[in-house]
Amino acid sequence: MTKGLILKGVGGFYTVESSSGIYECRVRGVFRKKGITPVAGDFVEFSITDETAKEGWIEEIEERQNFFVRPPVANVNQIAIVIAGTSPEPDFLLVDKLLITAERNGITPLIVINKIDLINEQELEEVKNIYVGTGYQVVAISKVGKRGYDELHEKLKGHRTVFAGQSGVGKSTILNNIMDAWVMETGEMSRIQRGKHTTRHVQLLPLDNDGYVVDTPGFSSLTLEGIEHAKLSSMYPEFIRLEGMCRFSGCSHIKEPGCAVKDSVQSGEISRVRYECYRRLYEELKLQYENRYR
Repeated sequence: MTKGLILKGVGGFYTVESSSGIYECRVRGVFRKKGITPVAGDFVEFSITDETAKEGWIEEIEERQNFFVRPPVANVNQIAIVIAGTSPEPDFLLVDKLLITAERNGITPLIVINKIDLINEQELEEVKNIYVGTGYQVVAISKVGKRGYDELHEKLKGHRTVFAGQSGVGKSTILNNIMDAWVMETGEMSRIQRGKHTTRHVQLLPLDNDGYVVDTPGFSSLTLEGIEHAKLSSMYPEFIRLEGMCRFSGCSHIKEPGCAVKDSVQSGEISRVRYECYRRLYEELKLQYENRYR
């Protein structure tokens, strides 16, 4: 059998990329009986039924590293979280929810600040400084002159990346620019029938640098189900390095005196924006926990 990667699935047919080309495959009924539906991003083994027509059957689906329901995609290893410099104003709470989603799933987060032509350098630095000390990578881009796109191209290298962020931040424009510049152009790639960005089907687009982007506007709203409020601080890298420095063990970093995190916020070492998002999420998760049996 041949190993491959599902690029997209439409109407029971799956476009699978392998080292020997692009194939259109169907799936065995055994998967339906098991309640398994192949999705873009799945690594599979398939049998070739017609080499000339590039057709085959998917026989095995490898265990997924992660899976998202909306959009339905598997084995993503990078989330590009898009923020607009302005218009709309950044939703930093959503950004933190996406960062936490990445942390929980072992996915590399990449923060993309878009529309930087609409803000000045000082405003750009203010946004960047929110994430100083987190270890997260930040890239700033604009469609005007494609500023920052070379750096974005480098960040996408070797990753399977899904773009996420609030509505209106320019995710579709970014995807269209990526498609125009870096999606592999070979005869076989025409089988994917790529066009300008649409939302009808989720598909992986192979780039010219061993990377892939998920051609979907991503997810714009999230709930943090399954996270206990008491463990939320472990999702904030800049908090983790202060572990053990608070006066009280198990400090929630909310009301306790002698809190190293709150002291770092006061001194400017930790972003107040990040801390306020943490505080809001903590209270939200605490309320969920208290009402879990009601």
